[in-house]
Amino acid sequence: MAIRRKHYLDLKFPNLLWKQLVDEPITMNDIEAIDIQSFAIIKEMEKNLEKYQFIDVGSDTNYLFSSVMSEFRFDIVSSSGHTYELIPGGKDIPITADNFKEYCMRYRDYRLTEFRRQIDYIRQGLCSVVPNDFMTLLTSSELEEAVCGKGQIDIELLKRNTKCNYSNSEAQCVQRFWKVLSEMFNEEQKKLFLKFVWGRNTLPSRDEYFTENFSINLLMRNQCEADRMLPRSHTCSFVLHLPSYSTVEIMYERLNYAITHCSSIDTD
Repeated sequence: MAIRRKHYLDLKFPNLLWKQLVDEPITMNDIEAIDIQSFAIIKEMEKNLEKYQFIDVGSDTNYLFSSVMSEFRFDIVSSSGHTYELIPGGKDIPITADNFKEYCMRYRDYRLTEFRRQIDYIRQGLCSVVPNDFMTLLTSSELEEAVCGKGQIDIELLKRNTKCNYSNSEAQCVQRFWKVLSEMFNEEQKKLFLKFVWGRNTLPSRDEYFTENFSINLLMRNQCEADRMLPRSHTCSFVLHLPSYSTVEIMYERLNYAITHCSSIDTD
């Protein structure tokens, strides 16, 4: 659905998954990115081991492992929270300078294959909707963009696909709106804004993929009344009802409050 209809999904999968879906070579950085804290310890210990072996101080090497790696064994905690042995009886085998390289190899191998069954199921599901021949033409980054869209919200793209009829006297209010969206909102706020007005977290990646335009309806009131109002939206028709706020600061405060706390203001 996401690939065919351009209704992108807000997924945070690691590069390792996307690469395995298209059979792209896996790098060590891809593996280490899914368990940053553990691999940081392992890499530091690898450096220290190399340093101590170079100066040939065996006792210091043994002390290094007994003090730093005392809680480590030949087992691993999976992403689901279960403990698995890397070798038979691994939960009772301590890490030493002599077996540390084997531990590192088995640790990385486990992380590489940990999700293989789930990835096979995801690939089967994708290929039931998208021809496998098409999948083989994509790189991992192209597949990720096809499913998730671009990582950042392109405000200029949204602006090009916006309908807003306004008079000269209303132009400043519209300018304040775009200033808030493009310069004052961070990426998370932009996603919340899209959720508020459209019910989704991402934009189409190109102009031609928009099936409907974003519409801004200005609610003109006297300034005191407008500044007390909150914006409203219609997610099914991608419409924002925007009070004519008097300053960019008030515009920011009211929009931010609405997208953060007031999903019920969506009148759909």
